[in-house]
Amino acid sequence: MFDKYLNKYPDAKGIINSLGIVFGDIGTSPIYTLTVIFLLLSVTEANVLGVLSLIIWTLIILVTIEYSWLAMSLSKKGEGGTIVLKEILVPLLKSGRKITFVTILSYIGISFLLGDGVITPAISILSAVEGIRFVPGYENIGQWFIILIACIIATCLFLFQKKGTQKIAWAFGPLMVLWFISLTVSGIISLIYYPHVLQAINPYYGISFLFNNGLAGFFVLSEVILCATGGEALYADMGHLGRTPILKAWRMVFIALVISYLGQGAFIISHPESKNILFEMISVHTSILYIPFLILSICATVIASQAMISGVFSVMYQAINTKISPMFKIDYTSDEMKSQIYIGVVNWALLLSVLFIILQFKESSSLAAAYGLSVTGTMAITGIMMTAIFYLKKETFKTIIALFVTIVDFTFLLSNMYKIPSGGYWSLIIASVVFIGIIAYTAGETKLHNAFQSMDLKTFVNKYKSSYSVANKINGTALFFTNNIKKIPAYIPIVMFKNEIMYKDNVFITIKRTEEPFGVDVSFKERISNDLRVLEIKAGYMEIIDVVQILRNVGINEKIMFYGIENIKSDNLIWKIFSTIKKLSPSFVEFYDLPSDELHGVTIRIEM
Repeated sequence: MFDKYLNKYPDAKGIINSLGIVFGDIGTSPIYTLTVIFLLLSVTEANVLGVLSLIIWTLIILVTIEYSWLAMSLSKKGEGGTIVLKEILVPLLKSGRKITFVTILSYIGISFLLGDGVITPAISILSAVEGIRFVPGYENIGQWFIILIACIIATCLFLFQKKGTQKIAWAFGPLMVLWFISLTVSGIISLIYYPHVLQAINPYYGISFLFNNGLAGFFVLSEVILCATGGEALYADMGHLGRTPILKAWRMVFIALVISYLGQGAFIISHPESKNILFEMISVHTSILYIPFLILSICATVIASQAMISGVFSVMYQAINTKISPMFKIDYTSDEMKSQIYIGVVNWALLLSVLFIILQFKESSSLAAAYGLSVTGTMAITGIMMTAIFYLKKETFKTIIALFVTIVDFTFLLSNMYKIPSGGYWSLIIASVVFIGIIAYTAGETKLHNAFQSMDLKTFVNKYKSSYSVANKINGTALFFTNNIKKIPAYIPIVMFKNEIMYKDNVFITIKRTEEPFGVDVSFKERISNDLRVLEIKAGYMEIIDVVQILRNVGINEKIMFYGIENIKSDNLIWKIFSTIKKLSPSFVEFYDLPSDELHGVTIRIEM
């Protein structure tokens, strides 16, 4: 009923969908941000006004300016994200070294983003569940019970992924609408008692706080950044929802967040002993609604976690198609929306990592010590790439603003460095594992390509024509998969010339991923001979293609499909690891869900 109503108002539907998909992470930051900050600071009016001012202007500079304005003005067919920035920037560069630097920078950005995907569900769910302590009769509940509930919620969330979220996704937006309304109303009620905190909108108080507190004030920035976690989702999810609804939704979210933080500031000035500001504020001012608010907060953190998990799946899909990740098996969880995907290996790795982080840190306040490095790292890399793009495009005004934003990003990044000994090292470990994996895989693929035995096209054509003329040909069409038609992979000559398997009709299939996120172009190239054709499938790196359906659309009804299987042999430890990764990851025939009864793999031994 609700969805049918929204269909009549597409703008409203887009905004509400954005609230459910994009703003879960940043929208649940008020649960823990001020609480964590005032574990470090004494509660004085000057400190409260200074911190609130820093929070408000962090949201303005790092989310509104960096992402909703600058980053979202850069897209490819409406798509955003680190990989998109790389694809925009690389063609503008002339030097090979600069291209290599940008490529590595994008790998680091992806690594930080995936590291964020581990910490976000952990801190969000744990901080919400800790609100149980403010339910009458549960004040003294043990932390291990809190941890158990958080782990159960996280486990259920990840177990549910394989079934897809299509059936319940319609509720995400409306629930987040209720959440933001709750934040706004509770903030306004608290402001009535102490409206003086509205002065914090003036940046003077934030700047004064930093100057008066010196190094200690600088380190407080490492906790202030928690208010902006999830801001990168505005850009990353632009391709799913469109720029306009996200921007319209952000205006509402920004107002709700600012009012909530101001309200919490007003509350802590009058209740300086408060240990969990948002939940205590609700329990004091609207105690009768506390339990519904607690349930809503848990739902909001689950939605925030779901958005991050879906985002990680999307990034991994991009990584697979841009050949910086192995081809993990992908399941499509929706018949209507092919963009809804599930990657089992990634899902279970995330679950184990989230549970480990929860058990390692035990409390959301401790977990905040690990949170921030990944986020600020991602923002700094976005800033660098944006500044370079605007500079190379000669957009002077945007270049200056982007440079200023990047300096702010690095200021926050440096302030987060002090977190490394107290738990921040986990952010670096998670990101490092991902980064090393990307480097090892891409280096291995390059080495494999160089070691791969191939036959040049001219030599192959001559041998093919002579063999075809005398061979006993099998009725039907045979398909052969190859990355490069100019270099014929070794398995094809083995099939045709060594094993003398020749079909009457032969088709080479090449699948190429373009630098654009979307678009599919299918065409037959110039015939190699009357009985040998080349079908080229060009698809954007975000495009999900049905190879079998494409074959049917162009009139191909194959009898058999041949493909090569690499059997890598090496004494080098790194290449042994790479070989193991290749063996454990599905081949491209599984990735594209090709019919198993028609497949015939030909093993090629390769020395690395």
